[in-house]
Amino acid sequence: MLLEISPAIWRRIQVRDCTLADLHDQIQAAFGWWNYHMHQFEIDGERYGPSSPDDFDFGMEMLDESGVLLSQLLPESGKRAKWIYEYDFGDGWRHEIVFEGYPPIDKKVKYPLCVEGERACPPEDVGGPWGYAEYLEAMADPQHERHEELMEWRGPFDPDEFDAKKVTREMRKK
Repeated sequence: MLLEISPAIWRRIQVRDCTLADLHDQIQAAFGWWNYHMHQFEIDGERYGPSSPDDFDFGMEMLDESGVLLSQLLPESGKRAKWIYEYDFGDGWRHEIVFEGYPPIDKKVKYPLCVEGERACPPEDVGGPWGYAEYLEAMADPQHERHEELMEWRGPFDPDEFDAKKVTREMRKK
């Protein structure tokens, strides 16, 4: 779920055990982000992120996400766990990730899978939660001073649009 956004923008996804780097790719696909910016996971007081020397760490020490499996971090009991995933440090898109438990194993199900969700992902580089609020206001009012500029930048946008099947297809491309 994206934090600091109302009404809520969220996704419920199911993935097999994978690395945090793989989970990052699935979150990007599930929300419709373009993977242009840095990201990190905040889990139990630790920060995990990319290990590439080309990536900037913004002065923050991060553990390498590519070598850590979800199964190493999640409670064995299947109890709920909450993490933070942040994408685009400039815009500050913070997502709350809630592990809801281990689903029953069904060999007929193909993973990853988007089970459900609500609302379209904000456009990339819109300016974080505050910029998104301004964007929605301008897009809803053809008389708004920025309406035409934003229409040229992004085109038509339906904030209520969401299609779990389409999201699943995007997730499976990763």
